[in-house]
Amino acid sequence: MNNITIEGIRYQREEFLNETSSLYTLSPFYCQLALFLKEWFSLSPLLTLYTSGSTGKPKAITVRKEQMLQSAAITCDYLGVKTGETALLCLPLEYIAGKMMVVRALYGGLNLLVAEPSGHPLAKDRQQIDFAAMVPLQVYNSLQSKKEKERLIKIGRLIIGGGAIDPQLEEVLKDLPNAIYSTYGMTETVSHIALRRISGKEADAWYSPLPGVQVKLSEERTLVINAPRITDKLLVTNDIAKIGTKGTFRILGRKDNVINSGGIKIQIEAVEELLKPHIAGPFAVTSVPHPRLGEAVVLLTTPATGPDHAREACSLYLPHLQQPQHFLVVEEIPRTVSSKTDRVAVKKMASERIPTPGL
Repeated sequence: MNNITIEGIRYQREEFLNETSSLYTLSPFYCQLALFLKEWFSLSPLLTLYTSGSTGKPKAITVRKEQMLQSAAITCDYLGVKTGETALLCLPLEYIAGKMMVVRALYGGLNLLVAEPSGHPLAKDRQQIDFAAMVPLQVYNSLQSKKEKERLIKIGRLIIGGGAIDPQLEEVLKDLPNAIYSTYGMTETVSHIALRRISGKEADAWYSPLPGVQVKLSEERTLVINAPRITDKLLVTNDIAKIGTKGTFRILGRKDNVINSGGIKIQIEAVEELLKPHIAGPFAVTSVPHPRLGEAVVLLTTPATGPDHAREACSLYLPHLQQPQHFLVVEEIPRTVSSKTDRVAVKKMASERIPTPGL
């Protein structure tokens, strides 16, 4: 694995180590790719990765390159990716998702096609794409354009990660003819450890762990991952889960996204899921301190959603005990660099604008 094919051109390891590759002189994204390959081909067996920072500041994690290769092997083998096929890189290289598409190309002997990360990775007409990874927003945007949708449908295998897939988007994807999967994983597991088919007759509501991966629940009902090929120890996550048959699982929400209001535990993601079909604009659920309830539920919306509409949606579609006590209109919902809701910033925004009532 001392060379890689990019856009049909074969590059050698020495070109990156000596910085003679033409990739260094192309766009900044190609230069980023060249720098990652230089780091990959170096003698060090280790790489430093950074988390997305969706629940706080991004943190550095050191992994072995061998673990990344094992992850690539598991995915490529499971999906039946073959040597010489094409793989699309359209995700930022700062995080694990982008890096792993490069590693999969190295492992599988794939021809890596490169698209500058954007909301429309399929805007350019190119050769057949056999394998691609995208975030939900890129998939959604691609479906809004006739030509981009045609290109999306022709992708042999598409994996979607980096955030929850909206139920309405999933409803559209289930009727597409190609193999489309939702992924579950994190930086600590060097990409995904489970896939869920969301298109065709094989569509499923449960994630299936990849070969060699086992899961169970902790005493707090959070998912525990045993993946000896890619992690050195059991990984106890903050994701509250439910275990199904044959080791499958569903994610119900994050442990740190639970609101305890009047002794009732409310999962933020569950509330947002109920509201998604009924609130058109961006929104987020959080909480603020309350002297009687402990915590009070807060709904943040943007000016695109009128406060009266938000109140009506909550009244009609949320159980009584999950009703927000506060409705807050903000200019925009804070996002992380990976486009997830910035839960820390949202909570801070609510606490700064909503005074704590007296006893």
